[in-house]
Amino acid sequence: MPTPQPPSAPASPEVIEIERALNRITYLSTRARQHNHLMALAGVPLDRAAVALLRQIADSEPLRPGELANRLGVEASHVTRQVQQLQKAGYVSRVPDPDDRRAQRIELTTLGQQAIDRIREAGVRGMQVALSRWSPEELRQLATLFHRMVDDFLAYAVDEDAVQEILAAARPES
Repeated sequence: MPTPQPPSAPASPEVIEIERALNRITYLSTRARQHNHLMALAGVPLDRAAVALLRQIADSEPLRPGELANRLGVEASHVTRQVQQLQKAGYVSRVPDPDDRRAQRIELTTLGQQAIDRIREAGVRGMQVALSRWSPEELRQLATLFHRMVDDFLAYAVDEDAVQEILAAARPES
């Protein structure tokens, strides 16, 4: 496995192209029109933030709102407001935290699971059409590389957080 380059080293042309492609994918996937089209196909009237929260809850065990905020990289107050709205709409419920009776965790309701299933199904149908000319082997390679890239990004983010904590602890008090 190649050693990571220090941040000061110039980026390779391949990394520059990957970053450009990721920006294009992000732009395409986060456009309001694209989101609205996906929600119409799924028959689910949710905004992007609500969908992101529901996806995170669906992909994990019930979590505390603070844990959800950390995983999504947003402020806890943002998650609290979203959870309140989703709870009123019947998509999530609060359950006691088995580790701390004072705390609560957020879990999907049956309605929330059905909504996420429909959203994912609509997204997969669109992706299936877009990638219909790719061979099964190309799709397997892409999936493998995407998962590897995400894992590396997550590992880098954790390392960056640790470095920032160490630097903050080492700073002299002013």
